[in-house]
Amino acid sequence: MTLERTYHDLRVLDLSENIAGPLACMILGDLGADVVKVERPYTGEATRDLPPRWDGESTVFLAMNRNKRSVALDLRTPEGRAAVLRVARDVDVVVESFRPGVADRLGLGFEHFRQVSPSVVHCSVSAFGERPLGHDRPGYDALIQAFTGIMAMTGEEGGGPARAAPSIVDISTGLWATVSIQAALARRADGHAAHLRASLVDSGFFLLSHQIMGYLATGAFPGRLGSAAPSTAPYEAFRTADGSIMVAAATDRLFARLCAALELGHLVSDDRFRTVADRVANRSALGEIVERRLRTAGSEHWLELITAAGVPAGPVNDLAAALAHPVTAERGIVRDALDGRIPGLKQIRLPIDEHARCAMRQPPALGAHTEEVLAEAGLSAAEIGRLVAPTVMERTARQG
Repeated sequence: MTLERTYHDLRVLDLSENIAGPLACMILGDLGADVVKVERPYTGEATRDLPPRWDGESTVFLAMNRNKRSVALDLRTPEGRAAVLRVARDVDVVVESFRPGVADRLGLGFEHFRQVSPSVVHCSVSAFGERPLGHDRPGYDALIQAFTGIMAMTGEEGGGPARAAPSIVDISTGLWATVSIQAALARRADGHAAHLRASLVDSGFFLLSHQIMGYLATGAFPGRLGSAAPSTAPYEAFRTADGSIMVAAATDRLFARLCAALELGHLVSDDRFRTVADRVANRSALGEIVERRLRTAGSEHWLELITAAGVPAGPVNDLAAALAHPVTAERGIVRDALDGRIPGLKQIRLPIDEHARCAMRQPPALGAHTEEVLAEAGLSAAEIGRLVAPTVMERTARQG
């Protein structure tokens, strides 16, 4: 199965930075679109400077920018902005993540792109949206986790606020941006342009859908529960003699099976634990009993017994163990990137279908395709020379 021809005639202009916008563009690139990424000369987009590095290049940038061509243009200059609009004549999608109002001030807002590409699908990614109260608020993943309440309910009971380790807000915003872009492309038969808006704060709140519904229904705030769940128990990680395991005995039937496997059958008739609601109300007492039993033997011993009883359970892996697990290899999660610019570079496949074969061309070097893309847009050699030559000279001067 090949997905890379899904959008083989689609051209995308990536004017975004960080994670959300670049991810949306990378997904379209994986599906076959020609993605042209416009970056600042000399330094490139912001994530190119973030550690850690692979062969000298930021792994954050490498993770979100494969299957793209890089064009280095100074958008602070009229010439740079004019060149972008020339390129935009042949694009179907524009994704930008300027602070609200900046794109219009630069002459690179939705209306400017619609003038050169009348049916363009334009997606603006922002932190708190374009309306007055959120317009000027800065926003990164961690700030949105803090604002929406995610941090306040993440971490161990009695502890301080904790950030979810993955950039869940950025990544989910990138996914929602992609969904909205695809929907707009599907509706584009009428020839009209579309201005889409994806915001980090909207995505952050949507991640909390069932927690918000619970709060609205009960007024009860979902506090920090570590690995536990607010709606069922035992559903959390427990320590064993040599590590930890995750146990998900979410129903009465699974709880009974777990008790039998742990030789704790008397708990089923204990008034504190008869129903799911009872077990949630007495989670701490139940957890102490279960963990005391599990700490008498190692993780493998208990996982064998518990899974044999038909109760969902699994190891609590660190990243190295998770990547080394045979299931990870079976799923083809980590794959070789093409082109060989960075020796041995690996990439993480899209979680679409393990049988799908998307081309994984390595993320581009800064400005590697400037002349190529500008020539395709119809700029003359002299025009290209005036845009590119200062970039080369200043980079050389800085390195010197």
